[in-house]
Amino acid sequence: MKTTGNTIFMTGGTSGIGLGLARKFRDLGNTVIISGRRKDLLDQIAAEDGIEGITLDVADPDSITAAFETVTTQYPDLNVVVTMAGIMQIEDLHDPAHLATAEQIIDINLLGTIRTITAFTPYLLKQPDPAILTVTSGLAFVPLVITPTYSATKAAIHSYTQSLRKQLADTPLQVIEVAPPAVRTALLNQENDERAMPLDEYLTETVELLQQHPGADEILVNRVRFLRDAERESRYDATFTALNG
Repeated sequence: MKTTGNTIFMTGGTSGIGLGLARKFRDLGNTVIISGRRKDLLDQIAAEDGIEGITLDVADPDSITAAFETVTTQYPDLNVVVTMAGIMQIEDLHDPAHLATAEQIIDINLLGTIRTITAFTPYLLKQPDPAILTVTSGLAFVPLVITPTYSATKAAIHSYTQSLRKQLADTPLQVIEVAPPAVRTALLNQENDERAMPLDEYLTETVELLQQHPGADEILVNRVRFLRDAERESRYDATFTALNG
């Protein structure tokens, strides 16, 4: 993926890693459009950062259709889509009430990603230098047991991304998986968690990897290798125990 001269649409992007990447992409000379459910927050970001936003709820198929029409009409040069929208919730699997939480996570994280990709892929296939970036997690490879459905959706997106890449291998559309480690963001209240990677460090390393490896299938900062490589290095059980101890 080239890192400048793109028109990039991001599902999500109003906080944390998403907003940070949007700013980084903007600073590299890209046109960036973010999305979210809160128009007031999108308007604030547009005023403060100069990054345009549109309202979108990825759990609503009609909202995705409307967003597609808006983005492709207002920004016909669109060539990159980043599926950033997602939620992370703690679940107690002893309690049947967790099912409602699980269903919401699946609807937003997994189905929201699939719906977005399905809507935008035909358009991207007609564009120069097209790319789709899916956002998973180190927890796609070793789950955090207190967030079981979140971890499961990220594993599912990892699998889906691999299939998408293979099916589109005869097209110019590049499919890239971005798998962050724990990062100091509001996700699961990790802003002050010293075990998590500082946000600025994560953003800098991620952009450097995109610049240095434009043909990469996966963007993996060093801090996520502990989880990503656990199984292939035959230390899965020990890693699972260390993560969940």
